[in-house]
This record gives sequence, C-alpha cells and structure tokens, in this order.
Amino acid sequence: MTGRGDRWAELTGGQAGEAYAQRFARLAESGHDIHGEAAFCAALVKPAARILDAGCGTGRIAIRLAELGHRCTGVDVDPSMLAVARRNAPTQEWLLGDLSRLDTLGLNPGFDLALAAGNVIPLLAPGTEPAVVRHLAAVLRPGGLLVTGMGLDAAHLPLPEPPVTLAEFDRWCTGAGLTLRQRYATWSGDPYSPGCGYAVSVHSRPTM
Repeated sequence: MTGRGDRWAELTGGQAGEAYAQRFARLAESGHDIHGEAAFCAALVKPAARILDAGCGTGRIAIRLAELGHRCTGVDVDPSMLAVARRNAPTQEWLLGDLSRLDTLGLNPGFDLALAAGNVIPLLAPGTEPAVVRHLAAVLRPGGLLVTGMGLDAAHLPLPEPPVTLAEFDRWCTGAGLTLRQRYATWSGDPYSPGCGYAVSVHSRPTM
C-alpha cells in the first residue's frame, strides 16, 4: 500500500512493514486469495507488460505480477515497507520516493499500466493528489492504463471519513488527460453502483 505521504505516516509512524506483511501472510495461510489486484491487472495487459506499482508497500502485488511474467517497478515512501519488498524479491526494482515527486525518480516513461491499489490515493498527503495523478499519467505510454482502488467510506478506509470523493478523483484524472474506461466495486470485477463503499477504476491515456 503506501506511497502516501502525511496521512499514511500519521497512521503508522513509518514502521508498518513487518506487521503489514504478517497480516497478509496470515490471510494466505487461512486460504484467502491475496492476489486479486494482480489478477485484475494481468487481465488488462499483454504478456511481459511494464507495470508501475505506485505505493507498492511490501511488494505483494508487484511480486505476484513479476511471477506472472510482467516487468514491475515498485515505488513507496515508507522504508519499512520497501525493506520487506527488497528482502522478498531482491532482483526486482524498488524505489524509495514520494509519489508527489515521481518525476524526480528518473523513471523511463512508457509503462503499460500504473497501479495505485490499497487506498494509495485517499492516503496521500492532502493537496498532493492532483499532482500524483498527473505524474502517474505522464509515465504511461499512449493507451496505457491507470488502475486504482480506493475506499469511499469509513468501513473501507483506515480513516474516520473519506478524504477524497470519486468526483474529485475523476476530475483530477480528466485534468491529467485520462479517460474513465471501467469502474468496479471490487477487484473481482463486481459491478459498481453509486453508494458502493469501494471503487476500482480503470482510466486510460489517449492513444494519440
């Protein structure tokens, strides 16, 4: 998760990596499918796609996508999260950085897909959200996709109330030159309807 700046740091103190990894390890051991986001993204791209996991956290999604044959780069602002990612997949590319300064990390553009899962957008530092969306759009190739997952109510957020609405998010995407292609209520592809507590959105960069 992460890539998040102030709200994430306020929640965790920057020391969440090991606890976060253990949480998903327990879910996997109990039989839960912890790879829904990776499966969702893999279905949208061709083999060996270039994927940016923005706010990659412990690398759970990026590592799974690499196992599926894709070329993944993970970026996160939380060193404790990246420490777990680097330990679990030392040959993958993991970058420490704030998503609001993504343009300073030296990334080569041309990604087929940029992913911001796990409430990355709602947990960004207040006021940085439009810039983050612009930076993510800028690293995409023409026709590339921005895939996001975000809670829309307290039940789906580690916050008492949602700091971001879908209307605001869509406005930032439009401002960055992106077009909404699809929206779902879950990573399993359940239909989205107004009032859902979670939204998985697929925006695309124009081909021309």
